[in-house]
Amino acid sequence: MAHPQLSIVIPAYNESARIEHALDRVTSTVADKGWDAEILVVDDGSKDDTAAIVKRWMAVYPRLHLVQNPGNRGKGYSVRNGLLQAAGEIVMFTDADLSAPMEEAERLIAAIQDGADVAIGSRWLDRTRQTIHQPLYRQFFGRCFNWITRSVMGLPFRDTQCGFKAFRRGPAQIIFRLQTIERWGFDPEILFIARKLRYDIREVPVTWGHDERSRISYLKDGMKMLEEMARIRANSVAGRYDAAIAAMRDTSTMVTRPVEVKPAAEATLPSK
Repeated sequence: MAHPQLSIVIPAYNESARIEHALDRVTSTVADKGWDAEILVVDDGSKDDTAAIVKRWMAVYPRLHLVQNPGNRGKGYSVRNGLLQAAGEIVMFTDADLSAPMEEAERLIAAIQDGADVAIGSRWLDRTRQTIHQPLYRQFFGRCFNWITRSVMGLPFRDTQCGFKAFRRGPAQIIFRLQTIERWGFDPEILFIARKLRYDIREVPVTWGHDERSRISYLKDGMKMLEEMARIRANSVAGRYDAAIAAMRDTSTMVTRPVEVKPAAEATLPSK
């Protein structure tokens, strides 16, 4: 059976209050745009009825799938689990709060269709696209974390943490097999790996609105992410990524070309 053109992965942990709205918006957008798309919700060991809600929707939406983690493993594990099981030629993930509206996926798709291997949504390339701004303290901590990420990891991107990213299928299968971080700090790692593989990465401005129900703690989770960045650097210095990449060199989808960071054009996807 032919692969769908697009796979949309939604990591979810105790999302019973938001998942129904997310599924309504995502399935409506897929239908409105005529996208050839599947949707995978990855349940990260939820203790509420997130999985039950998804199963009800699966009964009426056959291209919706539920992936269940072996317990609560973290957002990074959930994204990896979903993207490695996704069948689309383009695979992407979005947060369950849909802070970036699903329609903005067109901008990521456009970058991929224009030749990018990885397209990352950015809240900071065009701040006029922010519909609901974060409180000042969250902006401060977020910008500090991004500055540290850019400095420590050597990443040139304005926004590494936006939960709205898309990948060409082949590169995604390699990047996420090399991923080791399972919780909040996975975003810098997958970008670090993609740059090490010399994939074409493009940062794309997207419309974005802050959700007050965000669960991230900038103190507790921020410290954990700093610890995870130190682990990424240690893995790199020890040659662990290079060794893992060398072991995958016979994979035909691996590419080595200059890293690019440039704007994207508009996109179209084939209809179902």
